[in-house]
Amino acid sequence: MAVSIKLMDRNDAPEETSIMKLSAFKVLLEAHREKQFRLVLPNENAVPVCFHITEVAHVQKRFIDCGGKTHTTQTCQLQAWVWRDSEHRLLAGKMADILNISKKVLPEGQDLDLEIEYEETTISQYPVTSYTVSEDAVTLRLGYKHTDCLAKDVCLPNTPSNEAGCCGPSCCQ
Repeated sequence: MAVSIKLMDRNDAPEETSIMKLSAFKVLLEAHREKQFRLVLPNENAVPVCFHITEVAHVQKRFIDCGGKTHTTQTCQLQAWVWRDSEHRLLAGKMADILNISKKVLPEGQDLDLEIEYEETTISQYPVTSYTVSEDAVTLRLGYKHTDCLAKDVCLPNTPSNEAGCCGPSCCQ
């Protein structure tokens, strides 16, 4: 029997609280060490089961929005890579061991959002939006990232926040 856990939906609570956190991922892996670790892209295509995790990264992004306010985001990003060794299988326990080694680059005491970097047609980063635990595997379901204007109060002061676009007269100044 498979158990599916949904973490995020596009219309759910704010993304900051609904993307899988690194601490939850570690607990999930340790609880299912002997199961295969798998990934499913947002378009429902599965990443081939012979993928490797070739990088564990602490990604920090500092930026300024179009209203002049500065922001910082941080994630733990796992790079998945497929090679010709079609017999390779990554177990959840091995992934947990890889994360233990990564303590050298991940900041201590911070529970980072988890993202998977993967190249299908282009290199993309995907947040983890849910997971399934079946008899033989732990499967992470990946979602799309979305752009947004972070200064709607400046760019679009008279527009409801659910309307798309940032093209007001004071925007991007």
